[in-house]
Amino acid sequence: MPYTPLQDAIRTQPADQPHPSVLADYRGATTAARFANPPQEFAALQNGCGIYDLGFRARLSLTGNDRVRWLNGMVTNNIRDLAAGHGVYAFLLNPQGRILGDMYAYNRSDALIVETDRSQVEKIIATFDHYIIMDDVEVMDVSEQQTALGLAGPRARAILNMAGIEVPNLKALQMITPSCNCDCGCLECTVICSEDGPQESYEIWLAPKDAYKTWQALIAAGATPVGSEALEMHRIAAGIPLYGVDIRERDLPQETEQMRALNFNKGCYVGQEIVERIRSRGNVHRKFTGFVVEGAVAPGTKIVAEEKEVGEVTSIALVPYSSGNQAVALGYIRREVGVPGREVTIGSHKATVTQLPLDTAASGQKENSLLHSA
Repeated sequence: MPYTPLQDAIRTQPADQPHPSVLADYRGATTAARFANPPQEFAALQNGCGIYDLGFRARLSLTGNDRVRWLNGMVTNNIRDLAAGHGVYAFLLNPQGRILGDMYAYNRSDALIVETDRSQVEKIIATFDHYIIMDDVEVMDVSEQQTALGLAGPRARAILNMAGIEVPNLKALQMITPSCNCDCGCLECTVICSEDGPQESYEIWLAPKDAYKTWQALIAAGATPVGSEALEMHRIAAGIPLYGVDIRERDLPQETEQMRALNFNKGCYVGQEIVERIRSRGNVHRKFTGFVVEGAVAPGTKIVAEEKEVGEVTSIALVPYSSGNQAVALGYIRREVGVPGREVTIGSHKATVTQLPLDTAASGQKENSLLHSA
């Protein structure tokens, strides 16, 4: 897989600059798996400010007079009424209502920007091309022209402001071009307030040539470099499903519990008949949820209750909490069983169904100690 623009730049830097200790393929690109110690990096995301590479994300630009009407008829959320400078999360479905991909769509006034993982781009472009017939819509992959950095944690906005990137209070998925008095020398960037997870988080979209100097400026302001291993802990603890891992093409939208992706008042779109039929006739039988497990299990492990198979695990992470490392899993379970507090068996281990996101409020003491023990 290709290196991200940030990783390409880091590889050329002197040894006294922060380099990842391990590289790995992640969501369609090669990036840092870790810089130091993943539990310390996770602690920064929970209690301080972690900075991470988002070069595994891709962006498609949709232009043409029919772009709003056309994309509104393609995805599950409301593009028609999306205000300039704002975004929504959405699914792309096949006619049978199964999920072909997930994405964020943003209105940039003169264009719609679709953001997704690089691993999904080929399928999404092919699906878009299939449905553009007589429409005035042009889809262009602009991923090589723009990359992104992420910041998360309770100090994320303070770190941005300390670095000279002045960010006001933003709504979830609101984007701005901030006033910039930073030392990174970038000509222009876009800052987006993310909605992923309970912690405050931001994306910074910028030119690939500016990624490394912006990265340096934010680290100098106090951000901790974070790799994909800690990001996975953070994602799983927050209960955020990942397409291709937790959300598969065989899944139905309501099974994923991602109601933020659905709008029931927007009119017709591909797969809409199935989604509406599920809503009007009753819930689906499975639901996506979390589990606290008393031992290590693997994705694909079956979930059993009263000697009956009731679900399966899709993601697992060993998350460092104040009481010690805790195995946390995500997966699907039958709705009548998937009640928070219900005890089940995963593999040979006891497990408890838990509400998402997991409560990390009690984990601060240990995580703060990890931050200062390096």
